[in-house]
Amino acid sequence: MLYGTMKVAIGGPLKVAFRPWVEGLENIPADGPAILASNHLSFSDSFFLPAVLDRKVTFIAKAEYFTTPGVKGRLTAAFFKGVGQLPVDRSGARGAGEAAIRSGLDVLERGELFGIYPEGTRSPDGRLYRGKPGGLARVALASGA
Repeated sequence: MLYGTMKVAIGGPLKVAFRPWVEGLENIPADGPAILASNHLSFSDSFFLPAVLDRKVTFIAKAEYFTTPGVKGRLTAAFFKGVGQLPVDRSGARGAGEAAIRSGLDVLERGELFGIYPEGTRSPDGRLYRGKPGGLARVALASGA
């Protein structure tokens, strides 16, 4: 899968150039389901966290990454699909929240790591914003992760 290739191609140089670290790494199990909830400061967050982990992380990502028209949009969609990320509709449309919850539960039921940014978007000023109500707690309770 493209995920492993990108982890080596991007993760290796990131680790050398930036020397990232994760506080609480000992809390991530070596196997089995777990939820990785993080604040979201930059597009690169989804590259740095997987770079320091031995396991694959499946993130939910805004649906626009999968649906934007044009050549750039198709390339972006191919990348996100290729690395196994899942689209989430943030429009507030009926059923969108349930679909995101179901996606997270599917990942966890497979015993994998589920990555989510509970704020729902990037924080341009570094402050921790209020998370979207209910979704993360429901995934955690329903999955036991």
